[in-house]
Order: sequence, then structure tokens, then C-alpha cells
Amino acid sequence: MKRFFIVVFILILAACTQKETTPSLENITEHTWSDIEKTAASSEVRLYMWGGDEGINQYIDEWLKPNLKETHNITLERVPMATEEISQKLQTEKQAGEQDGAIDIIWLNGENFKNAKNNDLLAGSFVNQLPNFIDYYQSDDPAFTTDFGTSVDGMEAPWGKVQFVFHYDREKLDHPPSSFEELRAWIEDHPGEFTYPAAADFTGNAFLRHLLYDQVKDPSTIYDEPLQEEEISEKANGMWEYLNTIKPNLWRSGNHYPNSLTELDRLYGEGEVAMTMGYNEARAESLIEEGVFPETTESFVMDSGSIGNTHFLSIPYNSTNKEGALTAINYMLSPDAQLAKLKPDYWGENTPISFEKLSDTQQEEFENVKRGKSVLDQQELEESFLPEADASYVDWIEDQWFNEIIQK
Repeated sequence: MKRFFIVVFILILAACTQKETTPSLENITEHTWSDIEKTAASSEVRLYMWGGDEGINQYIDEWLKPNLKETHNITLERVPMATEEISQKLQTEKQAGEQDGAIDIIWLNGENFKNAKNNDLLAGSFVNQLPNFIDYYQSDDPAFTTDFGTSVDGMEAPWGKVQFVFHYDREKLDHPPSSFEELRAWIEDHPGEFTYPAAADFTGNAFLRHLLYDQVKDPSTIYDEPLQEEEISEKANGMWEYLNTIKPNLWRSGNHYPNSLTELDRLYGEGEVAMTMGYNEARAESLIEEGVFPETTESFVMDSGSIGNTHFLSIPYNSTNKEGALTAINYMLSPDAQLAKLKPDYWGENTPISFEKLSDTQQEEFENVKRGKSVLDQQELEESFLPEADASYVDWIEDQWFNEIIQK
């Protein structure tokens, strides 16, 4: 019996010791940045992120991983997983009291950030301790302080910014539609050549938010206010009518909607549909280069506007390598990493970095990047920009779309 109690005591002591070896983010950020980087050296950082875009994956695997290893001796492991599944994994670990998680960094924004914050799944505030954020970003930019209407409170760092565009094959479409009414007419004249992802998909939901903005005429009544279901339900009637009108002329007569952007891109690449869509105004460039999209791919936005947003990097509450996560995120915000991400070689995504904080040489490097023929002029994008609605709209649209479109 005495031996049993000794074993139990040792196990308890080991557990306590383990907890002490994974200090809180608040304690870690009290150390100097140099000490944080020293602790992070020779460690492994696990980045969990959506893996549905090959250009993004190549940027991580072929540029970020080797450069992070060379500059900070950190081994980065990219783990592809849907963001909703990442959130569910963390929620399950939280409920089980799991303190030694497998995730060090999450790529997220919008509803997923709101849920993670509200359920205490994140490690805490850290962004104002990152040297590169302090040096190169406008810290009071509303795009960084709120995320789909949710206050960021320093819990996530801006990694990139994107804007929604439609892509089309000019061999099939001489003049792309400039309004949703023109799109409706084109769909009627070209049955089977258009579809959009289901509302549960992030891109499909964004397509529907664009349509909702268009139907209410004054989108500021949506993006400036939290969701009021009773009020918005009445305003949304025109959107459901529009979607049910085009449904018979969609790909597969609207009997099946792509489950993901990847599926829609495949349909477009194989010529089954004449258009695809998505956030990141430059994402077609790498897909054209790889032969996935036809060389005749171009992009357009509707006259009613184009929704844009910032996406972020955050640290889970139970990351076992918070020093490594901080160091990796700081590097991912650096001018070198952001410049490489802007180039069309891999990702081609726009940057949230503040140009006025860069040196003259750095500014010139960014300005000289040729983003590609399929990318719209920056001025046109800026003039069409629309803010995101509150994150609560995402779930509401998903539920109502199922009721109004699928079940009818």
C-alpha cells in the first residue's frame, strides 16, 4: 500500500512539473524578445490551417518552411484541416481538460475566431509584443482591431488581406456581368454553366452575402450593425427569390451544389462551368501557371461591390510551444515573408503591411511586384471594397439557405 501511494505521488508530481514546463502566454511575453527566440530555437511548430489551395500550400512548404528553418532554426509542420474541425478539436480538448495540445498556430478569422474567443480556446493577447507588428503595421487599423465585428483584443495577428472576385473564361464569356441582374440573365441564356458552393462553405457563404448586400441596396445597414433576425429576414426575401429563380438553370439543375471551393475550381478547370469565385484577387495566377485553370482566365467584381477582409494567425490555449509560435508568427509578418507571399509564384495574396513604415528600398520591392494578368487593378479593387458583416450572419445565412433553397 505504501508503494502505491508513492507511485501516485510521483505521478501527481510529474503532472505538476509538466504544467510548469508549459507556462502561460502572459508569463512568456514578460520575457525579452531575444529570450523568446532563444527558447524557440531548435523547436517544432505545428501550424493547423485550411489546405484546399495548392498555391498557399506551396508558399508554406517551399518558401516559409525552409526560410523559417534558416533564420530561426524552427521546424514548421503544416497540418491541413478545415478550420471548423480545428475549432471542434480545441473545444473537445478544452472540455477534457487537455493542457498539452497538438496545435501551436491556427489560421482563422470570422465566425471561427468569434467561437474560439468566446469559448476561451485561445492563449490570450500577444500581437502587441511582436516586433514586426510594432515596426511594420498600423496597430490601430480597424481591420486589425475587429474581425467580422468581433473585437480582436490582441489575440490574433494580421497575416493577409483578401478581396472577393469572380473568375471567368473569356473564351466562353466575352463580357462578364456587372450586376446580379446581368448574371441572372446570363445564367438563363447558358443553363448548366454556373453554380456556387453550398452555404456551409466559406466561399459559398460569401457569394450569398454579396447577393444580400445587393438586395438590400444599402449594405451599410448590414455591415455596420449586428444581426437582427426579424429585420433582416424581411430584407432577405429578394435574395431567396433570386436564388430559387436561377436554381433550375444552374449546373446539374441545382440538384447538387459544390461542397467546397476546391470542387467548384475543379468544375471550372475541367470546363463544366464558365465561372468560379473566391477570396484573394490573385489566386488564379498560380492555378493558370499549373494548368489547372485555362490561360484565358480573367477576373471581375460586381458594380455593387466586393467584400474584403483580413485573416489572422492565433495561438491555442494549450499550445506546448508558445515561444515557437510567437517567433514563427512574428517572422510570417516580416517584410520578407509578406513580399514573398505577395508574389504570384506561390500565393500572390495582398499584404496588410503598412507601406509607409517600410524603407524606400522595401517599398520599391513591393511596388515592383507584378501580380499577373488575371489580377484586377488595385484602384478598381479599392473602389469596390465592402466590409464584412458581423460573424453571426454566416451561420444565419447557412441555416436559412438550407431552409429556403434546399428544402424547397
